[in-house]
Amino acid sequence: MSKTKVAILGATGAVGQRFVQLLENHPWFEVTALTGSDRSISKKYGDVCRWVLPGLIPEYAREMTVVPSDSDFDVQLVFSALPTHHARDLEPALAKKGYAICSNASACRTWKDVPIMIPEVNADHTRLIDIQKTQRDWSGFIVTNPNCTSTGLTIAFRALHDAFRIKRAFIVSMQALSGAGYPGVASLDILDNVIPYIGGEEEKVEREPLKMLGTFNGEKIDFAPMIFSAHTNRVAVIDGHLVVSSVEFENPVTPEDAKRVLVDFKAPEIVAGLPSAPKPVIVVREQDDRPQPRRDRDEGKGMASVVGRVRVDPIFHIKFANLAHNTIRGAAGGAILNGELLKAEGRI
Repeated sequence: MSKTKVAILGATGAVGQRFVQLLENHPWFEVTALTGSDRSISKKYGDVCRWVLPGLIPEYAREMTVVPSDSDFDVQLVFSALPTHHARDLEPALAKKGYAICSNASACRTWKDVPIMIPEVNADHTRLIDIQKTQRDWSGFIVTNPNCTSTGLTIAFRALHDAFRIKRAFIVSMQALSGAGYPGVASLDILDNVIPYIGGEEEKVEREPLKMLGTFNGEKIDFAPMIFSAHTNRVAVIDGHLVVSSVEFENPVTPEDAKRVLVDFKAPEIVAGLPSAPKPVIVVREQDDRPQPRRDRDEGKGMASVVGRVRVDPIFHIKFANLAHNTIRGAAGGAILNGELLKAEGRI
């Protein structure tokens, strides 16, 4: 298989850096273009990128010249780490030019013809691409990955919903600082503190899983018939969003039954063989005090959904804690897995 040439939009930002890191020596993709802000254009990536990840800038990227995000790229696939306000116009323009776009931005997620993808959850939603291209007269297309808080949670909910049918859930997040990008939250705001508000997050957590857990009816996505109530909080953790949920099903479910279903959950065959797919998809911890961000966020190379503390809920049926690495599974890694699925399906 010859490697697919890819571009990374917004490559100097926190999520863009994850793309640069994760795509080093990727078996299917070769990065041939990096974009950045006006101050970075025409300069070497290694000279303008304030690298915030562990280790050094990958050698392949260090000497690459940063180009504008509206360039005519010699690539087949574009990974977008653009801020939402830039993505809103740039991504559709690139899709119209013929590029396949896997976006981490929220700009197009609510569009009826744009899928929000987690390959283990809704691989069949790529069929919405054909509707999108026809309706918009595009030769390219946009696929998005969800809000980073929704990702690990929706993977766990997929397993539980398929087995027991979820009716409603009460969700509380404790979200890492890296989810705010760089430079992110001021130290005087977050040290010795928890911030019980993240703009737009609660609406995304309450809505996006319903689309991903929904059904493609041949024309659009019928949202899953369930109700979520979410509280989102920013906490002084670098990486790893911890979410606790209380869930009600159509009929009572025991913790033992729920854990069995989570452990047994498998990705579709086409997804299980992708280079970035974690094995297993869901890791269940039995310890009373797990999962924890520092100890569990790198499970499955940062791509697994980690579940623990599955127990009886006195109001609903069960409650549990869920953890996912927000800049890997919930951002760059999730978008790369989407790109791998598109290549496996022959869409790029």
